[in-house]
Amino acid sequence: MTSRRELERHRHSMAEIREIMNSMKTLAYMETRKLDRFLDAQHAVVQSIEDVVADLLSFHPETLPEAKVTMPVYLLIGTERGFCGDFNHALLQHLEATLQASPSANPALIVVGRKLYTLLEEDERVAAEFDGASVAEEVTALLNQIVHELMVLQDKHGVLTVFCLYHGDEDGIVMQKILPPFQDLLHKPPGYSHPPVLNLSPRELLVELVDYYLFAILHEMLYTSLMVENHQRVMHLDGAVKHLDDEAAEMARKSNTLRQEEIIEEIEVILLNSASLGERPDK
Repeated sequence: MTSRRELERHRHSMAEIREIMNSMKTLAYMETRKLDRFLDAQHAVVQSIEDVVADLLSFHPETLPEAKVTMPVYLLIGTERGFCGDFNHALLQHLEATLQASPSANPALIVVGRKLYTLLEEDERVAAEFDGASVAEEVTALLNQIVHELMVLQDKHGVLTVFCLYHGDEDGIVMQKILPPFQDLLHKPPGYSHPPVLNLSPRELLVELVDYYLFAILHEMLYTSLMVENHQRVMHLDGAVKHLDDEAAEMARKSNTLRQEEIIEEIEVILLNSASLGERPDK
């Protein structure tokens, strides 16, 4: 009797945990749908800026300064919350593999996401750490913090070479150079026969486009990482919910078996009592 009651209590607790996890899965799925719309617009913004810069550089390549070897900074975009598998460990493994392949002196790390920076608490390379975004609406505030930190590092160390390491939508983990920008757009053949008509000098226009591009590309990266994080959370929680359902079904079977045994024992007691009453000697 006691065993069956304990089993029922445990089964009830598992049902409550299952409902919580299922709600978390639903919220994560809703976030992916919202981010999907955000990303479509952000991809378009980034592509538009790159098209404009490519057009400008095809006629004025001298406006882009030559890339120099400067202090490397790695922006790591991890997660603020858990239930997303090896998301953060995979980032760190990719980072270490990259640094071993291309060793550089004293790289600085900017770490985004509580779950990620707890893995780097004792790492002296960490220059700054920020809480990550849990929902899309928190991305802009986070981006402002990142840009401010990059400005602080630039004032301290001079021109930076900034790489962003994040989970891409379909490409797995992506390492992308964001500063100095537009190096891969140089020497492309012009898409038009005539140079663009400008109200600013090519150099002034490029400087303004850099600011827009930095905000646009960081938005895209943060949205993409959050999208992949929530997608992994949906899959992870879906597997956990199915496992709990299987466990609940097995516990229900065991509970039914124990109840049947209890009923059999009760019937046996009744039969024994009836038999003992029938066997009493006559007085």
